[in-house]
Amino acid sequence: MNTPTPRRTDRRQLQQIVAGLSEGIILIDPDRRILWANESALAMHDITDMAALGGTAAGYRRRFTLTYRNNHALKPNQYPIDRLLAGEIFEDVVVRVQPRGAPDIERTHQLRGRILTDADGQTDCLALMIDDATERFTAEERFERTFNANPAPALICRLSNLRYLRVNQGFIDMTGYRRDDVLDQSVYAIDVFAASSERDLAIERLTEGRTIPQMEATLSLPDGTTKLVVVAGQPIEIGDDACMLFTFMDLEPRRVAEAALRQSEERFATAFRLSPVPTLVLDRDRFEIQDINDSFGSVFGYTADQVIGESAQALSLLGELDLSSQLGEHGRVRGLELQALTQDSSPIDCLLSADSVTIHGQDCVLVVLQDISERKRSEAELLGAIEAVMRDTSWFSHTVIEKLANIRASKNTVPEDGPALSDLTAREQEVLALICRGQADKQIAHTLSLSLHTVRNHVATIYSKLDVHKRGAVIIWARERGFPGDATA
Repeated sequence: MNTPTPRRTDRRQLQQIVAGLSEGIILIDPDRRILWANESALAMHDITDMAALGGTAAGYRRRFTLTYRNNHALKPNQYPIDRLLAGEIFEDVVVRVQPRGAPDIERTHQLRGRILTDADGQTDCLALMIDDATERFTAEERFERTFNANPAPALICRLSNLRYLRVNQGFIDMTGYRRDDVLDQSVYAIDVFAASSERDLAIERLTEGRTIPQMEATLSLPDGTTKLVVVAGQPIEIGDDACMLFTFMDLEPRRVAEAALRQSEERFATAFRLSPVPTLVLDRDRFEIQDINDSFGSVFGYTADQVIGESAQALSLLGELDLSSQLGEHGRVRGLELQALTQDSSPIDCLLSADSVTIHGQDCVLVVLQDISERKRSEAELLGAIEAVMRDTSWFSHTVIEKLANIRASKNTVPEDGPALSDLTAREQEVLALICRGQADKQIAHTLSLSLHTVRNHVATIYSKLDVHKRGAVIIWARERGFPGDATA
């Protein structure tokens, strides 16, 4: 009986089978010639005819530049065609393909290599199978760039083994970890849910691959310190891997600010209590008393229970003062004299200062009432004595007259009627200025280059216009109106 001779692979039939596939197919002869390619393979190389593939493995290398995704160029023996010709079968080799001389054209191919044999097991031809992964890998590269450039700290772990496969610069900057310290580490080694009250929920959701809600946690840092964060998890896919994206918000600045605020409020509370000046805190909207210090209770006779929750107006504490209008748009008052009333309605001369403050997040007004009753009494007694002695100032020196006049002027208002500075001529104002400087008539005449007689006439006119009879009275009149005595008009 004759044994039938085995047939070589019918390449024509093979070509017919794969011609319409969406997957690209290139057939290569063991003698290194490119035998055939379907339309999908040609389109994936941005060409329309077989000749453009180069005809041979060497010709293919001359026509196309191949690089790995890390931008390292393939050497001749690393080209997929050459690996096939060397007898290597491979899966899922990913390369970037760019026609030489066409820098704007680039495709990403995912390739598999197969060796087709005849009935005797001898190599008949080689098949290079290509998937166009350009869009998928371009999208992944965009994600990678966005992920790495995002200033918000982030980590990605693979759900199959719960190990980190991505870490961005934001996380590195926030924690101080190095990239190699994080990648391929278990989520339990770098525990992003440490010290969280909802850690069990987070682990359950992570195991199930479900969204993890925002929660506060404490990260352990490589320098031994900790950092307060808000962390959340979102399921995503990277390639064919199911993953979890962890995002973080650094709460450390808030914790530092809260600690500083707490210390500031503690210092304020201590200063408020120990201040020797009566002080109270009012609500900014209703001007109700929120707190008083010990000095306020001592001076005004109130206890905290009696006044807290009451308005200052209801207690008639500030008399008829409308504090709201006094605060105005700037929210502050400085050195306002008023008579405040004690618990038994006794008036106390006070100097009020107030300022808008925020205490525990509430808008308030801090009011300071300095008791100036003793000072007012002392000033009244002093002014009475001044009035008595100033009835005749002829025996005082000019310096003493000026000082006494200044004291008197600081408390007396300028009369609304009577002579005014504008009643004096320019020359008379010059003479008045020199009188205020303490110059005698001869000195004034010399200073102004006038005759003594002319100066005496000006002085007499000044006396007449001001209705005074002595030099000291002239000086006091000028001081009360703020007339400068240190320079001529």
